[in-house]
Amino acid sequence: MGRRVPMAPHPTPPTTGSESRPCSTTPTTATWRMPFPTTSCDLSPVTGTTPGAVVGGLLSAHLLSKKAGVEVEAGWPCSGPLLRMAEEAARKLLPAFQTPTGMPYGTVNLLHGVNPGETPVTCTAGIGTFIVEFATLSSLTGDPVFEDVARMALTRLWESRSDIGLVGNHIDVLTGKWVAQDSGIGAGVDSYFEYLVKGAILLQDKKLMSMFLEYNKAIRNYTRFDDWYLWVQMYKGTVSMPVFQSLEAYWPGLQSLIGDIDNAMRTFLNYYTVWKQFGGLPEFYNIPQGYTVEKREGYPLRPELIESAMYLYRATGDPTLLELGRDAVESIEKISKVECGFATIKDLRDHKLDNRMESFFLAETVKYLYLLFDPTNFIHSNGSTFDVVITPYGECILGAGGYIFNTEAHPIDPAALHCCRRLKEEQWEVEDLIREFYSLKRNRSRFRRRTMSSGPWEPPPGPGIFSSPENEGQATEKKPAKQKSPLLSCPSQPFTSKLALLGQVFLDSS
Repeated sequence: MGRRVPMAPHPTPPTTGSESRPCSTTPTTATWRMPFPTTSCDLSPVTGTTPGAVVGGLLSAHLLSKKAGVEVEAGWPCSGPLLRMAEEAARKLLPAFQTPTGMPYGTVNLLHGVNPGETPVTCTAGIGTFIVEFATLSSLTGDPVFEDVARMALTRLWESRSDIGLVGNHIDVLTGKWVAQDSGIGAGVDSYFEYLVKGAILLQDKKLMSMFLEYNKAIRNYTRFDDWYLWVQMYKGTVSMPVFQSLEAYWPGLQSLIGDIDNAMRTFLNYYTVWKQFGGLPEFYNIPQGYTVEKREGYPLRPELIESAMYLYRATGDPTLLELGRDAVESIEKISKVECGFATIKDLRDHKLDNRMESFFLAETVKYLYLLFDPTNFIHSNGSTFDVVITPYGECILGAGGYIFNTEAHPIDPAALHCCRRLKEEQWEVEDLIREFYSLKRNRSRFRRRTMSSGPWEPPPGPGIFSSPENEGQATEKKPAKQKSPLLSCPSQPFTSKLALLGQVFLDSS
């Protein structure tokens, strides 16, 4: 269960942390709230937030457009206006990755690229929150550059971890040196871990999952105390902040995705006790003192705890999770509902309100609440129903379930990644088939010419298909290595057979 949390005074809120996933030490994404596409405008959005909010939103809308009744163009889902807009937006972010380490700058100007005076210090989450959107974009467009830069950023973070297996909060993308060395699962780090798991599931990538599992061992060894997760020094493992941040409430849901249900439920119940204490989750909660942290008493209606409840309820069916959902609905209705929306709770101690409503309340919090109470929603499909779509690359299965939510709660259909490309093995098989077909035609033509000429027929030189059994044996001895499928065979499984439990997609090589 870990060591007992040491008693400590109220910690000073970290200046290197962040207030919203992935990080907010750089300019906010408010500049994006305008009709897209304005990628020629002189704006500098956060690179770590833009993939999820903008690129991810466009990709999700693109993939769900047909289900929503929108008339799609020929070639969908491999083409479409929303896909082109997502690609345009993503290309505007690529200059941020042009650093010696391959880790991106925190902001990039849409018109000019990276500003000359741009700080090289970026939060860990801002570097590691690209793979879901960029791998999807590469798969749909056929351009590998997006997935390549996202993988490079993940790899460089992995290589920068400390000797005890932890990463810090902020790093210099030019030198690779850690600037903020507090390590935890919350603000400034959170969606890096989230995207290792979700990227591994989306891409069926064992390497990404093994990275996360190694991190998970270090996190449990050094940051977990009685099923709470604290902040520690990344090189020594000593506690630096004995606080729970509301952004950390995504962690039980992430644990459920790797099957660690028992640990997930214990941590979730810790967080739920805080909710019941205040009617919401304060931004910072001092674990030893059991109370809010000064200037961090608010609750901007964040989705993370409800997100975890949805995942865990899908995994366990435990009614306690529905109780949390009910409590959330009642608290939000009672405390934060105002005439024109739902206001941020400025202070959970007296339930004073702020004059603002965060966009993630509708985009994420309400969405996860709805899905928690809607077990028959198509998002929860178990693969028993699906749509067959004809693409330029052949038949494609969509809508079979296993949706991956990006960090902004935009669902991505994992099956779509296989609609607009052929697996390398399938490409090679087709190429071999074509070569053998034309070799067959040449040999038949040669056979006809020889049988019409005078003199006895001799087999064509080389390993042709007309070789005698004796020659076959000799040829086998000379070239035994390559096993080839019989002519006109298709050994790769049809896509419907690649759908497994809960709609997850497993490739042949998994």
